[in-house]
Amino acid sequence: MPDPIFNEPKVYTTTAAKEKQKKIKSYLIHIGLFIFTFITTTIAGVEWTTGQFPPYEFSLLAKGLPYSISILLIITFHEFGHYFAAKYHKVRATLPYYIPFPPIPLFPINFGTMGAVIRTKSLIYSKKAMFDIGIAGPLSGFVICLGILIYGFTHVPSIDYLLNIHPDYFSPDYGKTGIQLIIGDSILFSFLKYLFVNPNSFFPPMSEVYHYPYLLAGWFGLLVTSMNMIPVGQLDGGHIFYTMFGNDKHIKVSSVATVILAILGFIGVLDALLELNYGYGWSGWLLWALLLYFVVKLKHPPVADVLPLDKKRIFLGYVSFFIFVISFAPSPLILK
Repeated sequence: MPDPIFNEPKVYTTTAAKEKQKKIKSYLIHIGLFIFTFITTTIAGVEWTTGQFPPYEFSLLAKGLPYSISILLIITFHEFGHYFAAKYHKVRATLPYYIPFPPIPLFPINFGTMGAVIRTKSLIYSKKAMFDIGIAGPLSGFVICLGILIYGFTHVPSIDYLLNIHPDYFSPDYGKTGIQLIIGDSILFSFLKYLFVNPNSFFPPMSEVYHYPYLLAGWFGLLVTSMNMIPVGQLDGGHIFYTMFGNDKHIKVSSVATVILAILGFIGVLDALLELNYGYGWSGWLLWALLLYFVVKLKHPPVADVLPLDKKRIFLGYVSFFIFVISFAPSPLILK
């Protein structure tokens, strides 16, 4: 009687089949992270706009959709800007990995996400390609962010909307107890408010803006854009500055920018610990400076290309840094 072990048919997996399985697994990871981030940003949207904390009834989740859809639009356009620029220059890159941030009990500040990233899987050999990949993200995300902010400023609901959240808003004792969160201003946010908001109509103070989903999502988009546009290491701003001005100037500006962030962060820490009420600086900038120094690194990897950028790209580079300046908020979050 023949041994059944030796009669079993052998199954071979071809290289093409393995690659297909690998792609399917990769797509499932990207889709799964997107869905999870959509859920966490929707929960965050409910929390910000209603002032209520989880768990929620399913019907209440709809209130979080304006925020979650807005924030995911900004992040998606930003990351796919990088992705399509990489494809254009024939640089291998992954689809975006969305980063969810689930709600944490007793932690009042939660935007539902920490953004998204793509990974380049092949070397970038030209400054032109490095510049295009670096700038395509923030410019694409900024355009969407600007549109959402304009919509938010032109569609501010009446005072009744805020009174539904805080019925005691006009009480003399409102805001005198507990911790107050104030959203920090930027040049662009203030300008859009001046441009689109009727001075005779109601507009919430910066301590209540986070209840308005489009304004909050747009504000968050400006914060993320400015954080990415800091001219340090391999941040988007670092890619742009390196390709425009070269390694020597880049490392100097990278070092100065990190020191300025650390100073703003240190002022924020002192303000919080000693209750000085400067209302300037933010402890988060100190954390960001440490991450840039120890993780991202200040120096940009060398690109073996001595050809200068053309005038159109140089102009776009200056536009991108102008966007950084008007989007940057020295004190994005103030707790009082």
